[in-house]
Amino acid sequence: MVTKKISDSSYPITVKMGKEMKNGTLVLNVLHGKELEIEYSKKEIIDKINSFFGYDCIKKIELKIVQEKKKNENIQVTKIKNFEKLNKKINNLYDNQLKNSLNNLLKAFNGKNK
Repeated sequence: MVTKKISDSSYPITVKMGKEMKNGTLVLNVLHGKELEIEYSKKEIIDKINSFFGYDCIKKIELKIVQEKKKNENIQVTKIKNFEKLNKKINNLYDNQLKNSLNNLLKAFNGKNK
């Protein structure tokens, strides 16, 4: 979603969401020495995330400085077993913004885990 330069220098650790899934805060771990670069990229990151979801779900970004990037070698992604059942539940939602956001997230998840 973001440039390789940004993803090589930082990675998300958590998202704190406000009411109604709006005004969220994205917390990023940033490699020591790259904090200024990421600080200047905050608006770009927020714009790309909000554009992906179709509404303003992230309002600000907090940076935490780390010495080295965390290794992803042992991380196992949970597989979704029944996409059809999940799609049915998503389509029964009344909030169209939430429905579209969850569908986009599911498409991205499917694309990553093929």
